[in-house]
Amino acid sequence: MGRFQTLIATALIATLPSTSLATGCARDAMLVFDGSASMDELSFDVSRKTRIVDARDALRDALPDITPFRRVGLLTYGPGANTDSCANIDLRFGPRADAAVDIISQIDGMQPKGLTALAASVRAAADALDYRNRSGIVVLVTDGNETCGGRPCALGSALAQEARDLTVHVIGFQVVVDFFSWDNPEQVDVGAGNTVAKCLADRTGGLYVSTETVDELADALRATLGCALIGSTQRPRIAS
Repeated sequence: MGRFQTLIATALIATLPSTSLATGCARDAMLVFDGSASMDELSFDVSRKTRIVDARDALRDALPDITPFRRVGLLTYGPGANTDSCANIDLRFGPRADAAVDIISQIDGMQPKGLTALAASVRAAADALDYRNRSGIVVLVTDGNETCGGRPCALGSALAQEARDLTVHVIGFQVVVDFFSWDNPEQVDVGAGNTVAKCLADRTGGLYVSTETVDELADALRATLGCALIGSTQRPRIAS
């Protein structure tokens, strides 16, 4: 078993509830999805798909296993009507039952654009969960570092202090190397090569998972959004 598979297996075990099967999915969740321009960039290997295409495939694979058992909402950042792309933080909808089709439809229709407002987006997702009064989970999928002046590490500390019971998981997907990360005062907290969003997981007791492939991203979504009931019923992949 490889390092990634070991991490995911450990994460899945950690999602097993201690009291009953239902407990593991009692907390509502928000999926924060990176819609910044880099998600649609071509790599030097022209045979590879863009990140947004791979991410859509991973969502089709994983979400039908998750949303029958957990209420999930969706927030995106990047594309939007504001000329200041850092202000394009879009709460598509709050946590709802059986949200797979709705989430996939929203991401399929999204055209990546703009910058990466990590901290502000996660704060908005926490607000959507009423995090000061209710237990909840935020899962952030991102391919890069904060580029809108936010401070994810400081936010992680604040959420840990203010929240009733909020866990932020971060999935780095084909993370883009930020050659200017030396100018980010929080980069030292997460180490070279990691997105600074890792702080959000570290400081709220969540998981940080680095993924490169469609299968790895799908498994990471199951590990962070899933619960003990996952695996009891296999759902078909939603066709594009």
